[in-house]
Amino acid sequence: MNARSWRYKIRVVLYLFPTFFFLFMFTYYPAIRSFVDSFFLERGMQTSFVGLDNYIRMFNNDVFWRVVRNNAFYTAMFVPLSMCIALGLAMLLNRKIAGSTVYRTAFFYPMIVPYAAASMIWLYLLIPHYGVINRVFVSIGLPNIEWVQDPNYAMWSIIMVGVWKQSGYFMMIFLAGLQQIPNSLMENAELEGAGPFLKFRKITLPLLSSTSFFVAIIAILQSFQSVDQVYLMTRGGPGNATNLMVYHIYQHAFSFWNFNYASTLTVFLVAALLAVTVFFFLVVERHVYYASEGT
Repeated sequence: MNARSWRYKIRVVLYLFPTFFFLFMFTYYPAIRSFVDSFFLERGMQTSFVGLDNYIRMFNNDVFWRVVRNNAFYTAMFVPLSMCIALGLAMLLNRKIAGSTVYRTAFFYPMIVPYAAASMIWLYLLIPHYGVINRVFVSIGLPNIEWVQDPNYAMWSIIMVGVWKQSGYFMMIFLAGLQQIPNSLMENAELEGAGPFLKFRKITLPLLSSTSFFVAIIAILQSFQSVDQVYLMTRGGPGNATNLMVYHIYQHAFSFWNFNYASTLTVFLVAALLAVTVFFFLVVERHVYYASEGT
């Protein structure tokens, strides 16, 4: 092997080294360390091996199962709501209308707003008696609602923030998918007498299946990692009504200073996300249509 070939390989390694270094330090190493720490327990200055005790404690904890149910409900509401709103907006903005660029920017803008600012905005909107939303409700004869303080509505407040913030991002992805659908298909369908609903069901949805598949995975992963609005708006309350998994991990790590139990919760979260991802790629993807397959 000549010197030129060696120089080329060394240059490639040097280019890739920063990426792999940060990937290892901030992704793989924390994951491995969390897995190892989940088998230990710190008592004062001593650390002892406890095997599966942390996992047994986790599965016997009622708060843990409350958090799991909360996260499942959040995911079940956040994913379809954000995807449906995003698809509806994308279909509206895919038409040739005046000012479409302005509308796209306006709907995408919440994605740019930091979660801290978004949470503060929604806290202001949801203030009992004085918030904009409650003022509108009272003006049309509806009761004043304590959105953040009432356990029946607190989770919906968190969901609204997530949907408002992410729908614009999903809209842009759907818009890119819609623009890949050939106009000739729609024109041929119209010549055959197909109406808007039939075209949507028989052409748009099937050809958007790959885009929807991608958006669904992103939305599910985001729903399991939601923490900012929980921390800033409710702190998991009232009565753990809005406590989600990442915030639950944060509580045990940085409020209760129980890093080993937090590591156990982290391992469970990673395993759950891995299981969902594998299920989507092994089962759901079978029903996904890719344009390259039809050519």
